[in-house]
Amino acid sequence: MRVRGLTVKNSRRALLAVMAMVAFPVAASADYPERAITIVVPFAAGGPTDIISRLLAVPMSQTLGQQVLIENVVGAGGTIGVTRVMRASPDGYQLLMGNLGTQAASVGLYPKLAYDPKTDFEPIMNTGGTPMVVAAKKDLPVKDFREFIAYVKANASKLNYGTGGIGATSHLTCLFLDSLLDAKPQHVPFRGSGPALNALIGGQVDYVCDQTVGIVPSIQGNSVKGLVVAVPARLASIPDVPTSAEQGLPAFQAVGWNALFAPKGTPKAIIDKVNAAARAALNDPTVKARLLDLRVELPNEEAKTPEALRIFVAKEIDKWVPIIQKAGVTAQ
Repeated sequence: MRVRGLTVKNSRRALLAVMAMVAFPVAASADYPERAITIVVPFAAGGPTDIISRLLAVPMSQTLGQQVLIENVVGAGGTIGVTRVMRASPDGYQLLMGNLGTQAASVGLYPKLAYDPKTDFEPIMNTGGTPMVVAAKKDLPVKDFREFIAYVKANASKLNYGTGGIGATSHLTCLFLDSLLDAKPQHVPFRGSGPALNALIGGQVDYVCDQTVGIVPSIQGNSVKGLVVAVPARLASIPDVPTSAEQGLPAFQAVGWNALFAPKGTPKAIIDKVNAAARAALNDPTVKARLLDLRVELPNEEAKTPEALRIFVAKEIDKWVPIIQKAGVTAQ
């Protein structure tokens, strides 16, 4: 028997093929993971995104029963690593630890951005917020943030600041500060916040705007001069560093964030498994204590869902893109 050019036998074969295609992802999801998982960190080792990723990797490995590896894929403000994950197979074996810069600010910075943060990824979980801190090299002739503000306004053309690259959270925060001070010091982009911090310690750059995760140990060790925290209250880990409100610039408020993503089309069953492993990692006593010591603001239970992250990313894009456009900053 034929139906519009197809025999019943062939129709059955076609139907079975379609059913197999539909069933295969389900079976693959049930067996996941069967090998090591890679989390791509789109910045150099030693920066905030890298530190958080490595802290989570060990307990996630224990929960998932397979090793979770961290791979640093640097360049173009993190967008090279993000693009790589976007183009990866949606099978859960290559994930992304994105951040404010790569998943929100990039929309305003890159006219030819290869990906859309809203539609090209499956959100997994927000791993926490990180207050921003401004720190200067030891011999910068200022004793506090008030003096720093005056010094920058008077010497902007002679000063420079280091960041983790164009569009990185560190860059956005310094850019925000530039706009508030109406000053344009020289921007020195590095391949991650870790190298930028090393340059600050070595005196090659004058100051940085960094996340607590990366900068707090250096402030505690007196390797750099902590000037201000860009949040409403002082931080217990660096109690001698005042807030921006205390120092006369209350509008300077900035918090970075990092979050896990998978390529678009990754099955929900896999997303749920990774989300559960990430939740368990954040609740691990050792990891939690370390993150809190670094002043990471851990998300509450409602904020740990994939849908909460999806909504959060959209809001962050709406917040930061206008700031970038007003500053007239673009990257190629």
